Amino acid sequence: MLQDITLEELRTLQQKQELAFVDVRSPSEYELATIPGSLNIPLFDDAERAEIGTIYKQTSVQAAKERGLEIVSAKLPAFIKEFAGIRPKKVVFCWRGGMRSKTTATLLSLMGIQAFRLIGGYREYRRWVVETINTLDFPPRAYVIHGNTGTGKTALLRRLREEGYPVLDLEAMAGHRGSIFGHIGLKSRNQKTFDAHLLEEMLRYRHSPFVLFEAESKRIGKVMLPDPLIRKKEEGVPIWIDMPVSARVEQILVDYRPVEFKEQYVQAFRQIKLRIHTPVAAEIEALLLADRFAEAVELLLLHYYDPRYAYTAERYGDRPEIRFSVRNAEEALQAVRSYMSDA
Repeated sequence: MLQDITLEELRTLQQKQELAFVDVRSPSEYELATIPGSLNIPLFDDAERAEIGTIYKQTSVQAAKERGLEIVSAKLPAFIKEFAGIRPKKVVFCWRGGMRSKTTATLLSLMGIQAFRLIGGYREYRRWVVETINTLDFPPRAYVIHGNTGTGKTALLRRLREEGYPVLDLEAMAGHRGSIFGHIGLKSRNQKTFDAHLLEEMLRYRHSPFVLFEAESKRIGKVMLPDPLIRKKEEGVPIWIDMPVSARVEQILVDYRPVEFKEQYVQAFRQIKLRIHTPVAAEIEALLLADRFAEAVELLLLHYYDPRYAYTAERYGDRPEIRFSVRNAEEALQAVRSYMSDA
């Protein structure tokens, strides 16, 4: 039986039972942005969608519907079969809760498969995400991890998250490490996908006494942090990690894996080399080309990243802070873990 459901009703239902979200839009639409955790079982692939759209514009609505029916009819058994192994409660959606999701939900109903159709589709979900991020009451106290490049802030937070601490891993949500080299070896996410994952995490931790996250800038790769999170960062308790340059170099080599992505790092460096004193920039580039990555990273830290971070740190003025001077990432983890156990 076909049953329409609003986003509000859906979230109430989701709290009571496990649901399977199925995005029936084309693969390219799904790739661009979707509801986190959704499966993609497209009613039309990208080429079919383009063909139907052309018929709609150049011929008529009726002709487009007829061509769509032809396409669906030919692959109906396989299409329905894809839903067989999914958990019983299914929610299907398309861009705006229109023909694609209605057709899918109706076909499933005719085959005795229960499915809800999300009213308003992904467009309504996206509207809700933006509105909720900007209006959500998010009271947990923020502990904000600071430290020069290479202090392993992201690795530290991920270890704490594995241990059950409430952590907002902003770089994982963005698919970017937040520097000129930050996209290499990763898949950057767009604003819609980032916002969706951020909201899921904020809702998860809204009743926690505190959250931890890294002191990111306003922009991380392709995405911008929302103003409420920026304010939360500014009001939070700074935790500073001080670590020797040698240990930071080791951490960067582990995190960034320059041996695997040498050419990409060389190209990325050339985008910033004019900001570094010319002789030093030339030496860094030569070291990168010669696979002497540790030496190149050390010069980058001393002549580019550390001065920039020092400038940023000045803006915190005399705010109360927690500071740990450690020898390596493991000591940093132990220090923060010990402090948070008493927080």
